[in-house]
Amino acid sequence: MPASPSTARAMNDRLALRLLQQQGPLTATQLKQHTGLSRPTVADLVDRLTASGLIEVVGEAGAQRRGPNAKLYGIVADRAHLAALDVRTEGVSVLVSDLVGRVLGEASVPIGGDTGTGHAVEQAVALVERVAKEAGADRLHTVGIGAPGLIDPVTGELRDSGGLPAWHRRLVAALQERLPAARVTVENETNLAALAEQRDGAARDRDTFVLLWLGIGTGAAVVLDGHLRRGASGGTGEIGFLPVPWTRGLPSATDCEGGFHSLASSAAIAELAGRHAVTAPAGSEEPLGAGLVRAAVEAVAAGGAGTGTRDAGAGPGDGARTGGAGVGSAGAGSAGGAEGGAGAFLDALADRVALGVASVVAVLDPGCVVLGGEVGRAGGEELAGRVEERIRRMAPLPTEVRAGVLGGAAVLRGALLTAREAAQEELFSPLDR
Repeated sequence: MPASPSTARAMNDRLALRLLQQQGPLTATQLKQHTGLSRPTVADLVDRLTASGLIEVVGEAGAQRRGPNAKLYGIVADRAHLAALDVRTEGVSVLVSDLVGRVLGEASVPIGGDTGTGHAVEQAVALVERVAKEAGADRLHTVGIGAPGLIDPVTGELRDSGGLPAWHRRLVAALQERLPAARVTVENETNLAALAEQRDGAARDRDTFVLLWLGIGTGAAVVLDGHLRRGASGGTGEIGFLPVPWTRGLPSATDCEGGFHSLASSAAIAELAGRHAVTAPAGSEEPLGAGLVRAAVEAVAAGGAGTGTRDAGAGPGDGARTGGAGVGSAGAGSAGGAEGGAGAFLDALADRVALGVASVVAVLDPGCVVLGGEVGRAGGEELAGRVEERIRRMAPLPTEVRAGVLGGAAVLRGALLTAREAAQEELFSPLDR
């Protein structure tokens, strides 16, 4: 059945607002061209949205143009203020933005492992309140949080997870209590990083891909046919628990040691770098694993070492499988012969990362894997190319391996994107006025 006049108006309003959201300020003529609506219909919706306080005149199009057709209309940016949080085991980062995503304030605070739960929660909440105040945001409309761990697909809440600080789970409730007018949402940090890389980073041209997070820990996010997949219990992508060779044992339901985490976490990368005499520059502000990988990449670029071509199946820096030997005991050689050197270190790391990528490829066939997180960005095309070379030998399915471009900032960016979309969804609908 044809839409009623009120429904048609609401649909046209939503369409115009989405265009202004995605493309920025537009004239009424440009709105007409993009929507295919008649000039009177566009004029009506412009008047309606202006009266509702959702759009306003923000300038004119071209110095030579004057009159009503030259007016540029844009979303009223201060109609709502948003906050995004990146919650890590060692601290929290916060940014506050307006409705169009312009960052108004940003800050971070470290939270030590010996900090009590109550004090840690208070530190994080106080940081949000301070950044909002300094940004001139008297009232936060939506707060988006990125955190490690599992999100319950039914309640949308962060589940209790072994090894993660208790203050993570308490933080969501504390923010909701201190900011009763705000909508507070939480999402797994790796999932948010994937959304950010798809919107603004390495996966902008992909509807199907997997982001492999490489940072202090490991994780994966799965995007299939344009949709983020979370799984039956919210645990899609817990690749740190993936059983792999070259470790001292098997992971358990509560501990990912012995899984892929033991090969590709920041601590494992640091141990591997030590066996290849790779060190991070003094004074580096990057996380240790990322700093070591970046130093190796820079050394290779300067002519320090070349890319090895170890056969798939060789151990991570040991030249051969070692039966049940652990990672710490493996290490009698490297690609190219002698242990040591930036190129050998990157080859050994690529061997390890390729195990996780090959498992993802065999099950999901995503066609593209993005190496995200601080380590993925630090490794750049140098590490991504080495991993892709190994995947070509290990897997029958064509797979492109790309370096993430947003690094650790992807989580905060993804949290802001989700907060912005949630706020606009509420503010932009219904628009039958």
